[in-house]
Amino acid sequence: MNRNELRLALRTLPFLDSHADAPEGFVRLASDPAKLLVWHPEAIDWIFRNDNSLAHPGSRSMRPVLGPRSLLWMDGPRYTAYRKLLGPPLGARRIVDYQGLISETIDRAIDRLRPGTVFVLPQWTRRVTLEVASLIVLGSRDEALLRQFSRWIDRALASPYRMLANRLFRGGLPPSGPKLDGLLLRRAREAAATTQPTLASLLLAPDGPLGTIDDAELRDQLVSLLFAGHETTASATAWTIYWIDRNPDIRADILAELESTSDNGADAKRVPLLHAAVQEALRITPPVPSAGNRVLQRDTQLLGRELRAGTVLSPSIYLAHRQPDYFPDPHRFDPRRFLGSRPQPQRYLPFGGGARHCLGSQLGQVEARMIAAALLRRRSFRCVDPTDGVPRSRGHAMAPAQRLRMEVTACHD
Repeated sequence: MNRNELRLALRTLPFLDSHADAPEGFVRLASDPAKLLVWHPEAIDWIFRNDNSLAHPGSRSMRPVLGPRSLLWMDGPRYTAYRKLLGPPLGARRIVDYQGLISETIDRAIDRLRPGTVFVLPQWTRRVTLEVASLIVLGSRDEALLRQFSRWIDRALASPYRMLANRLFRGGLPPSGPKLDGLLLRRAREAAATTQPTLASLLLAPDGPLGTIDDAELRDQLVSLLFAGHETTASATAWTIYWIDRNPDIRADILAELESTSDNGADAKRVPLLHAAVQEALRITPPVPSAGNRVLQRDTQLLGRELRAGTVLSPSIYLAHRQPDYFPDPHRFDPRRFLGSRPQPQRYLPFGGGARHCLGSQLGQVEARMIAAALLRRRSFRCVDPTDGVPRSRGHAMAPAQRLRMEVTACHD
């Protein structure tokens, strides 16, 4: 690991901010093999259009956590089979099927927030979104399982310094362990034995496109779906709530919008300003600062130079979202920049793009809107210490600091 890679790992945002004005739209992270962090829109457009011809090695840090056979870095026909299997149940047409369980989960969580309660915002949103993910993947909200899963993820992603120490001196991040893995597999097989539609049932369907799936592969997919299905959504939701709270005029306008409709936030067309606030939170504080690694399979002309086969390209979501030529005054939270317009995918990419575009992107946005809408309608709250509203690295994600707390000041039930 050279100096730039070390700075990116340990001081992610200062490193990225220091290169935001680089006119070439990329920074070299390593030389052998070459690794480039890229945010030039033409290069990102090329990567996404040619994604099927690139390799996707995944993260050296996260591979031991989510597993070597995780669909997040799978390639080839097996990956295509997973996309075809999981795409429809996570797509826009099926989201309506999940609204009931999402609303019930949100209401149960908000019921516990009484006046005077001080809660850690990112911890609260993680609890809500993990429960939703568990219901969709496993068909249950097994509290013992969710508690073990949360503790393991928190331990694995505790800090960039601990992650680096684990990688360099302990052979990788802490594994989930046989107890948690066994519980996950057991719950998945119980779900598959019922008629309830779950993602676990699809994975284990004997006549499905995956064919036989062994315990090791099943474990990797369950962990990946639970992790990816809640971690980034939780961060996006927490940031949305934080930014709305810090902008009283926007908060007042969103409350007025919510008062004008009975929609629970699921329909973006009924709550356009709230939807725009979620989009703007995803822009200014994207839950994932980069869109994964791609490896060139042949020599390629890109970025005004000849790039050799084996070069690693990593699209920078964070820096693409901070280019003033496309997002004027990029450090200002301004949801109205998203009203009535659809941003270019090479400029705005909170869910990645190309062949690796996040399958749960629509579902994640629906959850963020529904959680924010319910919380704003049912509770008044204030940020205890706004200075804690700063991003912190959490694995390869960018989450709010664990100190970010909200105090409930009134109930409106």
